[in-house]
Amino acid sequence: MTTTAPLFTYVDDPDNPGWKLWQATDPTRFNTMLGALSVRVDGGIARVRMTPEHRHSNLRDHVHGGALLGFIDVAMFAACRGFGVLTAGAAVTLDLSTQFIGGAEIGRPIEAQVELLRETGRMLFVRGLVVQDDTKVAAFSGTLRKSTPPKGIV
Repeated sequence: MTTTAPLFTYVDDPDNPGWKLWQATDPTRFNTMLGALSVRVDGGIARVRMTPEHRHSNLRDHVHGGALLGFIDVAMFAACRGFGVLTAGAAVTLDLSTQFIGGAEIGRPIEAQVELLRETGRMLFVRGLVVQDDTKVAAFSGTLRKSTPPKGIV
C-alpha cells in the first residue's frame, strides 16, 4: 500500500498560542503564493490571517484584487478545516461571490472572518468579511463541494 504525504499541514503555531498554521506541503502549488496562513476558531467564526507582501500588490501598492480573491478562496478551505468539517484536498469551490469594499495595505495582516452557514452531506455554505484592522476590505459568500479524497490523502 502506497501512502501519499499530506497535502497540507495544520499544526499549532509556535509564535501565536491558540492559532494553527495551515500550509501547503508542496512549494510548487498556488497556495504557497499566499504564504503561511494562521487559523483560529472563535465560537462560530473562523479567523484566517495572512500578511500581504510586495508580490501581492497592485500598481497602487495595495493588495491586488486577484490576491484577495485567492486568499478568500483558500481561507474558505482553511476555515472549514478549522471547523472540523473538511480535510485537505477533499473539496472544490463551486462558487465565490465577492464585493470589494475597501483597500488593504501591504505589510499589515489581513483577516478573513468566515462563518459556516450550513453543511449538508456534500456541500458547505460559507460567508465572511476580509478586514485589515478596522477597515472592511471585502465581503464574500461561497459554496464548497466535499468529495472523497483519493486513498492515502489526508
